[in-house]
Amino acid sequence: MAGIRLAAVGDLHVTRQSQGVYGPLFAAAAERADILLLCGDLTDHGLPEEAAVLASELGRTGKQMPAVAVLGNHDVESGQQAEVRRILNEVGVVVLDGDAHQVGDVGFVGVKGFCGGFGRRTLEPWGEPVIKLFVREALDEALKLESGLAKLRTRHRVALLHYSPIEGTVEGEPLEIYPFLGSSRLEEPLNRYEVEAVFHGHAHRGALEGKTRGGIAVYNVAAPLLRRSFPDAPPLRFVTLSDDDHPAS
Repeated sequence: MAGIRLAAVGDLHVTRQSQGVYGPLFAAAAERADILLLCGDLTDHGLPEEAAVLASELGRTGKQMPAVAVLGNHDVESGQQAEVRRILNEVGVVVLDGDAHQVGDVGFVGVKGFCGGFGRRTLEPWGEPVIKLFVREALDEALKLESGLAKLRTRHRVALLHYSPIEGTVEGEPLEIYPFLGSSRLEEPLNRYEVEAVFHGHAHRGALEGKTRGGIAVYNVAAPLLRRSFPDAPPLRFVTLSDDDHPAS
């Protein structure tokens, strides 16, 4: 499937009062894209009622389009992420958690990701047990990502995350919170399996784009950032996957 068009957004933070708010956004995605990517923090508190509103809004587009998602930290806040996932599954959204999913010749792998920092400042598993558990979570998310990527045999490979895998797309946020916006541990599998494009959210005040050390395009699609960057357009990032391996916005 050459020239496939992706529409991506994260951090919608849907509440019970969001009925009627996001239908036009999803309709705009359906008009211009083949697949919708949802990059976490889809709900505000991870409540089933919020997920039901999101599901209803997705149904307002009038066009069934493939949708692939990952959950974010807000989506697990209430401990009801399994129910949130079930509700989204019912309206055709494929929610990934280390899974691989194929649409045509495009393979998608997604994980929530986790914190820990970037580069030489990445937190290491040293000292108190709680620090070791914290780092273990980041490692586990990276391992899930790697396992999913290893399963793909498609022409195109795309990764969905909530947390950032690189420092470049969190630049603009307060330096003090960089370690809580992502982890370099997520970057290594992306480079190893030569993913074509990476989408994440979470960094509301970060940068729109960056690259991994392997030159892979990384897109920050947090809705608050997209609204500020493109005030006259719907908060969506459109990227086309082409046969020359260079995604075009």
